[in-house]
Amino acid sequence: MSSANLHKWREIAFLRSALAPAGVGTTDEFLDWFAARSAANNFEVQRVPISSLEGWRVEPQTGNVVHESGRFFRIEGIDVATNFGPTPAWSQPIINQPEIGILGFLAQEIDGVLHFLVQAKMEPGNINLVQVSPTVQATHSNFTQVHGGSRPPYLEYFLDAGRAQIVVDQLQSEQGARFLKKRNRNMIVRIPSDESIRIGDDFLWLTLGQLAQLLQRDNVVNMDTRTVLSSVRFAGLGSRESLGPLDAADQPFAEAVLGSATADSDKALNDFDSAVSWFTRMRVEFKLETRSVPLQSLDAWEYDGQTIHHRDGHYFTVIGVSAVASNREVGSWQQPLIESAKGGIIAFICQRHNGILHFLVQARVEPGNFDGVEMAPTLQCTPSNHERRDASDLPPFFNEVMSAPPEQIRYDSLQSEEGGRFYHDQNRYLVLEIDEQDRLEIPANYLWMTIRQLKEFIRFNNLLNIEARGLISCLPLAALGSTSA
Repeated sequence: MSSANLHKWREIAFLRSALAPAGVGTTDEFLDWFAARSAANNFEVQRVPISSLEGWRVEPQTGNVVHESGRFFRIEGIDVATNFGPTPAWSQPIINQPEIGILGFLAQEIDGVLHFLVQAKMEPGNINLVQVSPTVQATHSNFTQVHGGSRPPYLEYFLDAGRAQIVVDQLQSEQGARFLKKRNRNMIVRIPSDESIRIGDDFLWLTLGQLAQLLQRDNVVNMDTRTVLSSVRFAGLGSRESLGPLDAADQPFAEAVLGSATADSDKALNDFDSAVSWFTRMRVEFKLETRSVPLQSLDAWEYDGQTIHHRDGHYFTVIGVSAVASNREVGSWQQPLIESAKGGIIAFICQRHNGILHFLVQARVEPGNFDGVEMAPTLQCTPSNHERRDASDLPPFFNEVMSAPPEQIRYDSLQSEEGGRFYHDQNRYLVLEIDEQDRLEIPANYLWMTIRQLKEFIRFNNLLNIEARGLISCLPLAALGSTSA
């Protein structure tokens, strides 16, 4: 298939899959299978002192927490200086994991509808242990078998270019507040519809529509799935209409999301070139300097053998865990995890302009960002970390989001962050829609964009942060109803 034909096929196939509320099975059947897989395996996670973690050590000369192999990741310290926000300088622990892993979906057209092979995967930090994962979710150390275990199933389709057709292949950032310049390869690869493959016990085919239904539930679909799904782009309105009528009369917001995701550029409040210029200006204006320092040199952070924590109890804590999983490449292991302060909020404010739904995006600096500034949701914060601040130091739109009346809220769920590095880390994901007549005072580092514009930026590396990408994936586009294949 030529690149032009692949582009046309991809956007229509993605849209058809997103509008399919069932595939080879129903979503209820999937939930029964998912519960059975969770019960079929032995999973145990216990907190243990950092000082006793097997395979890990605290370096006496730095206090950094490192793996004895020198691989996987390390916890170290950084000093930060920036002209973004109310705090110009601080120090903190951070995860340094320079290797690039793979987050990938294997896709196949089944009965004319594109399906995605998902995995019921245990991670030690998951609040409910098992969540819906991409087909492959592995660090470079994992798939090169540094741990001495087996290789992840289906990995060959992502490493061998001749095994499958690459549909999406991007480098995307991880949490800039916790990782130092961390990126993963986000992939979707397609195998022919007539190719038969063995489906493992912990794997099942789902449509994009079914994944969208699962994203309306708390803590079912993991962060890695959400970031890969954010790369999915849809055909324009003409192609959409060619699919036939949609059953959306009782779901006007879902219809508005679809309209925003397929809107032509002339319907946007700001054209794409203007958005590029705005973001370029933000990257020039905001400065970020980070310097690696020994963990034990951080004045406000303490290590007591059990954990590494902030002396005031804010922000996050580094803990140790011991894990057992009967269906993982390695059956048992120990590792550090980050336990964040509870109650985080990740929110988009949206509003209709020119009849098209737009989302209020901020240019935001985080200490681990690869390029300093990335696009982020309207509000991204943990309220408890702002308790001691003056009202003038609160993030923009904090009060608008925290006091939003129920009639403005279009999406509201608890979603987990990556359970391989974060312990019981969940945030409240919100989307609220304000009236078309409301006028907000927009700071210079904010801009209104359509979903289609945001998806265009996602095509390139390190422009939208993982929180923005994850929330975009949660938008209730696919609950619209079925179409004929």
